[in-house]
Amino acid sequence: MTSNISSVADARHGVPTPTRRTVDAFTRTLHALLALSFVGAYVTAESEIFRWVHVSLGYTLGGLLLARVVWGVLGPRHARFSALWGKLRGLVNWFQGLRAGQASWSQAQNLYMAVSVALLLLVIAPVVVSGYVTYQEWTGDWMEEVHEFFGNFMLMAVLAHIVGVLVLSLLRRRNLATPMFTGRVPGVGPDLVKRNHAVLAAVLLTAVLSFWVWQWQSGSPLQTSGGAGGSHSVSGKAQSEEDDD
Repeated sequence: MTSNISSVADARHGVPTPTRRTVDAFTRTLHALLALSFVGAYVTAESEIFRWVHVSLGYTLGGLLLARVVWGVLGPRHARFSALWGKLRGLVNWFQGLRAGQASWSQAQNLYMAVSVALLLLVIAPVVVSGYVTYQEWTGDWMEEVHEFFGNFMLMAVLAHIVGVLVLSLLRRRNLATPMFTGRVPGVGPDLVKRNHAVLAAVLLTAVLSFWVWQWQSGSPLQTSGGAGGSHSVSGKAQSEEDDD
């Protein structure tokens, strides 16, 4: 109560509200790039004109997933997979409490967010792999349907995550999305995340932007002999028409 009164008094006198860092810059940059890459890839999925954009963003998603895996193993405690797994292990106890009629609503909120994050991370790999196989034309049309399925599933997971953030923000009367933009939350005390890792964030952003610029200048996505199958089939069709003439 005293801290709330002090905060109100500080606000009236123009004193900045104290904040604490809870999310580092690298995690926030990685989160933003993953979101932008998926949205861009999904929007351009049905466009032949922007197919190279779709494929390039697919490669970006794959690279960002690898970065997230490394960060989940070597990064700060709040970003590690062990922290996420620790939250997910609470599912067993929560369902036991649910059967006993003693389920914790507060724990359910945290579990919902943890499950939505886990689903998002898990579905990226099949989306990228199925898209790559489809682009290289290694299989029939069925792989394209698999890719579309996982793409739509990821969209549902993204929407579920966003809805969860919005609903919990209303229930808890504070914007839970703020830390992913500013890295900080209102409060007195030491930073929960000691290092901001701004240099790593700059390196990641530079690498992704450089890759996009290179793709833009080349005018087409990365290709192998298999990936050029579409152009080979077109040229082959034209050659056969000439032979018929």
